[in-house]
Amino acid sequence: MSGVLPNAPSWRRHGILFILSAPSGGGKSSLLHAIRPNADFVFSVSCTTRPPRPGERDGIDYHFISREEFERRIGGGEFLEYAFVHGNYYGTLRENILRELVAGRDVLLEIDVQGAATVRGHRGDIADSLADIFLMPPTFEILHKRLLKRGTESPDQLELRLANARREMDAWREYRYLIVSGSVEDDAANFLSIMRAERQVSRRLHPE
Repeated sequence: MSGVLPNAPSWRRHGILFILSAPSGGGKSSLLHAIRPNADFVFSVSCTTRPPRPGERDGIDYHFISREEFERRIGGGEFLEYAFVHGNYYGTLRENILRELVAGRDVLLEIDVQGAATVRGHRGDIADSLADIFLMPPTFEILHKRLLKRGTESPDQLELRLANARREMDAWREYRYLIVSGSVEDDAANFLSIMRAERQVSRRLHPE
């Protein structure tokens, strides 16, 4: 006899909004690169007013828009969150996120601590869907070395990023999950374990 109960309900689940934050040089890019090939969720693409870095593609890494366009969208209330960081705007369009969540698709949103704090302030579907994760570099000294090795900032820009990184690292207690960065493989495994656990949270599941 089959172990499946007769008339067993099927299950549906509202999408989960996973937030990933880390200071510049904290390992986000390496983690995302490791999980992207087999991702079973949607990568949110943020808007920014900063110019593309070498190799970045519009609509893939960011939506690169002008400052005037960004501020027009702020005035229209189109952003779920936005922040002014390192002299540029960054933001997430609300409609894009809600469309995926309502369809039952999980979304990964990579944003800084300012943006994460703004998202936490929302109620309704956003609050119910949220699972936020902070990726912490092992030490500030290691972070400093990573930024120096990257070599994409001027000395003044580097000092600004380091100052912001200290502040961002102090915000880890505001997140539901903390991953202390190790190898890329370990970071990816820990991140995916969190995703799997969140998908089994009973309040997220609804029988049909």
